[in-house]
Amino acid sequence: MSGSSNYRVEKDSMGEKLIPSDVYYGIQTLRATENFPISGLKPLPTYIDACLLIKKATAIANSQLNCIPQDIADAIVQAANEILQGQLRDQFVVDVYQAGAGTSHHMNVNEVLANRALEILGEEKGNYQRVSPNDNVNYGQSTNDVIPTAIRVGALLALEHNLYPALDNAIAIVKQKANQFQDIVRSGRTHMQDAVPIRLGENFRAWEQILTDHKIRISNAEKDLYSLGLGGSAVGTGLNTHPQYRHRVAELLGEFTGKPLAPAKHLMAAMQSMSPFVAVSSCLRNLAQDLVKISHDLRLMDSGPKTGLKEIQLPPVQPGSSIMPGKYNPVMAEMTSQVCFQVIGYDTAILFAAQAGQLELNVMMPLIAYNLIHSIEILGNTISALTTKCLAGITARGDRCQSYAEGSLALVTALNTHIGYLNAANVAKESLETGKSIREIVLSQGLMDENQLAKVLDLDKMSKIIDG
Repeated sequence: MSGSSNYRVEKDSMGEKLIPSDVYYGIQTLRATENFPISGLKPLPTYIDACLLIKKATAIANSQLNCIPQDIADAIVQAANEILQGQLRDQFVVDVYQAGAGTSHHMNVNEVLANRALEILGEEKGNYQRVSPNDNVNYGQSTNDVIPTAIRVGALLALEHNLYPALDNAIAIVKQKANQFQDIVRSGRTHMQDAVPIRLGENFRAWEQILTDHKIRISNAEKDLYSLGLGGSAVGTGLNTHPQYRHRVAELLGEFTGKPLAPAKHLMAAMQSMSPFVAVSSCLRNLAQDLVKISHDLRLMDSGPKTGLKEIQLPPVQPGSSIMPGKYNPVMAEMTSQVCFQVIGYDTAILFAAQAGQLELNVMMPLIAYNLIHSIEILGNTISALTTKCLAGITARGDRCQSYAEGSLALVTALNTHIGYLNAANVAKESLETGKSIREIVLSQGLMDENQLAKVLDLDKMSKIIDG
């Protein structure tokens, strides 16, 4: 391991390379950075954490099973803990788009842990005779079972710490707004045309139910992530692993994540099939499409202020124009739609990647890992931002809502059972042509008396949801 003071020499099966002496990654990582200068995107922090938790669990399990020396295992665990706590995070440098299956990122993790473990043991970085990235850090493992496990663990971490809290808060705020706006009547609209009156609060109550249902769907899909292929080694047979290893490591990872993780019934199946990731991603896509609809509704209801609906006021958070003074745009809702479009695109890429595996391996896992975890996190961040910067500050324009509800031609719908559909249609037509109110026309034609008409056109009664 000779070299100048600024470099060390490392060897692999392809030859030698000079590695900067201050870095903790090694020769295989360096080759990957040279081979894949693609996007500038580096592995997500949550994905790194997932890999570190796996390496920590495997080191403990292998030491307990007498597969690697205790002092080496302890050093690996200490190194993993240090990085989990924030140290050396800049050492994970391989582009997201990289060697199939994620070998490059996997070796990046192995090399950083090995070199930090060497320092802990009083050795120099690169002295892999004492601690080897392959023989010690990666004992009993393969990229082929580590990476699908890391995707599972990373997705679970992102859901638990990001998306679920964001959804819970959004649901609580929307429920609060539903109660606040329950007595405000507004005109319903279907086909972008006038419809019968509804309560503004019920709009928000519907959104509350929609978001609640999505959380349930995602929580159900999450359960497919609990079965781990870790221990399958290269192709699912468990070659070079202790018979108890898969059980011990799943138990440890379960303790680290707080999830009921367990070895899959068939390790090969868990390593080959990406269907759990497709299932979770499809739930994210489904949530995204409803969030787009909600964000569009918010923009429509806030449109104006003079020439639009302006039934609600979204809180202004920044100036809206570089040329038009006093303009404020629904930027949080706009941002929400953009993120959701991206998540829908990521889902399509995940689907294509999932079906692109061959025989014993899916080599498209780096794409799945990034897209799935990133989708969870940007959706969570978006919902959090939308909730705090938009939903929580919405106010209602009750006067505007009432005016639209009273002027809607769709009020004639309530007359159907009293004067018949055709008579009601003629009333609506005359009202539109003459500008006279529905009330005036019905009374002038003697279709109903004033007391009966007042009861039928009671907006408060018409907009209440009928219990069934």
